[in-house]
Amino acid sequence: MQSRVPSKITRSVSVAVSTTLALAIGVSSTSAAFAGELNILTWEGYADPSFIKDFETKSSCKVSATYVGSNDDFAPKLAAGSGVYDIIVPSIDTIGQMRLAGFVDSIDLKKVPEFGQVHAKFRSNPDVTVNGEVWAVPLIWGSVSVLYRTDKVAQPNSIKVLWNPEYKGRISLWDDKSAIYWAARMLGYDNIYDLDDTQLATIKARLIEQKPLVRKYWSTAGELAQLFLNDEVWVSNAWTGLISKEIRKGGKPFTVAEVDPAEKSEGWMDSMMLVKGSPNTDCSYQFINYMLSAKGQCGIVGSTDYFPTNPVSAKTCLPAEEARSRHLDDPGYVDSLVMWQMPKRLDAYLETWNAVKAAM
Repeated sequence: MQSRVPSKITRSVSVAVSTTLALAIGVSSTSAAFAGELNILTWEGYADPSFIKDFETKSSCKVSATYVGSNDDFAPKLAAGSGVYDIIVPSIDTIGQMRLAGFVDSIDLKKVPEFGQVHAKFRSNPDVTVNGEVWAVPLIWGSVSVLYRTDKVAQPNSIKVLWNPEYKGRISLWDDKSAIYWAARMLGYDNIYDLDDTQLATIKARLIEQKPLVRKYWSTAGELAQLFLNDEVWVSNAWTGLISKEIRKGGKPFTVAEVDPAEKSEGWMDSMMLVKGSPNTDCSYQFINYMLSAKGQCGIVGSTDYFPTNPVSAKTCLPAEEARSRHLDDPGYVDSLVMWQMPKRLDAYLETWNAVKAAM
């Protein structure tokens, strides 16, 4: 993906935003936030009281978090809830959409002194830095692997396990356009972010074929963890770390394991972005800097089991073994993952995934 986005991508994003708006259901018309308040649209675990309370005390900025279950939630919530949010935390395949749709302002790096400590691979991402302007501050990263019950499912070696009729009714899949990425990789497509109409049609057919095997499409980490704990699901794709952690907390007499399939695990990185026109930029920048600090990085790592983006600050608070397992000195691990990118025809991907869900 080039730094200068072609006009056809801009048109695709505009159509995609319209598509997601049409599918959005009743977003609250909350009034604009007051000074000293910070409203964040983010993911589970990213505003946990275990570290957010310390930020609130130090900054006098009260944090209110709204959680998303998919990157497809950001556009409709922002468009329908003007003035509600100050910071959003979309993934690496969505930050470009947020910029092109005009939902965010660029970052003033003079106000983010630790930005230069962020892993270079993330700082230089073509959707993070565009034509010399920075639009997102990398916060946390990780992978999406296959999660399974070791007592019910033989160790999988392929994405094909999610299409295995032996596990009919015990399979789950994330309710997100990334389901297309999984099907594409299973089919051996290399161009998973630039699929043509024929490939999308084939993927749509395979996902519809899979539907009778799926117990439920999951939306949040808590929902998928509960499906496992209730013995409803035995295998799914899952955000590596957080969901297995939640299942272990349930205390059930079984274990779950995560595995990278032969087709590789996907990689993601979530970034903090400033919502355009927010009146609370002072609190926003305080929050961004706090989350890049040792307390913020180790706080969110402790809450989610994901990987920190600022190895300099994280090294001061993570034990050596934990630092190793979180790839602090191994940013090259990113290269072993299929890192998310914004699809070149985002509207076509959204339409395909929604058609799959609507199919009987």
